[in-house]
Amino acid sequence: MQRSVAKNILQRHVLSYQNPTRLINKIPQPPCDVFINHRGVDTKKTIASLLYDHLVRLRRRPFLDNKNMKPGDKLFEKIDTAIKGCKIGVAVFSPTYCQSYFCLHELALIMETKKKVIPIFCDVKPSQLRVVNDGRVPPEQIERFNMALEEAKFTVGLAFDSTKGNWSEVLTDAAEIVMESLAEVENEERMMHMRMLKSPSDVPKICSTNTGN
Repeated sequence: MQRSVAKNILQRHVLSYQNPTRLINKIPQPPCDVFINHRGVDTKKTIASLLYDHLVRLRRRPFLDNKNMKPGDKLFEKIDTAIKGCKIGVAVFSPTYCQSYFCLHELALIMETKKKVIPIFCDVKPSQLRVVNDGRVPPEQIERFNMALEEAKFTVGLAFDSTKGNWSEVLTDAAEIVMESLAEVENEERMMHMRMLKSPSDVPKICSTNTGN
């Protein structure tokens, strides 16, 4: 009886390796797939919230602090977890962006975790973005912020002048880029899982315990 039960368990285990789609469907979903990095006083009520709402309508899972956090949440813990679990980072740069420690910390973590970043330069040019060193932030953090900012500045993104541009147009363009980028990332993830599941080393070896054979 015990051998029969053990055999059934082993067969189910082996079959799970032979059915990659079944395993892929069981992969836990991250809390968000798009992290919106932004300076609240500049863009929370405009492009950041508009993009969040638009992505929700497209059945994606964006993260925006005032939408996803509730009283009692630990700020860094919640945000850092969202960044590490996301697939795409959208960095909305604005005139006072670099004055915020939180904005720069989020950007640095997005870069350090090797997420694909989509910059949106709203009412500011890349050349105008500089980390402000007022002596309150440790030198190693300043260096970390500078590296992340320079990398973002030399990443192709969208530019928008709110005094001349059309909010609807930039929102549509940003959403299209995000959706295309997500499709690329998710396709790469599926291919990686398929390669892992097809690897012979991943299939458990069944060895006979009967030494009499």
